Amino acid sequence: MDNREAIGSWLSGPRAAAESMGADFGYRGERLGLPREGAGSVAPLGRRFAAIFVDWGMSGLIGYGLLADRDLAAADTWTLAVFLLMSLLTVGTVGCTPGKRLLGLRVVAADGGGRLVPWRVLVRTVLLGLALPALVWDRDGRGLHDRLAGAVQVRM
Repeated sequence: MDNREAIGSWLSGPRAAAESMGADFGYRGERLGLPREGAGSVAPLGRRFAAIFVDWGMSGLIGYGLLADRDLAAADTWTLAVFLLMSLLTVGTVGCTPGKRLLGLRVVAADGGGRLVPWRVLVRTVLLGLALPALVWDRDGRGLHDRLAGAVQVRM
């Protein structure tokens, strides 16, 4: 085995190394019955990060400008509260936050593609507020907060 090949597999991660040895993981969302590309396919990570930055930015503007009376220390707490409330209300009613809508994404139930029931939206929002569950992904690209809530983020 060439040393460059070993280093390349180490840098690429365990999935790339396993795939180079012949393992077939399929595409993201295949296990959930979602299409490979287009509407209804698993949302790409870049768009999901962009959507959360848009939502966080909006929450920050609302928290700082309207609720914290322009007090920077209080704005942090208000930003998180606005972010979580916005996520709870918008995902629970229309299936997407303003940032997700802007980037063409929505949150659906993993077991059928419909809207999430209210208790699942609540679980997802609480876990999203903890941040760590959103940073742990499965091989379909779903964060732990989505997985525990039975949700998946898809393209519109």
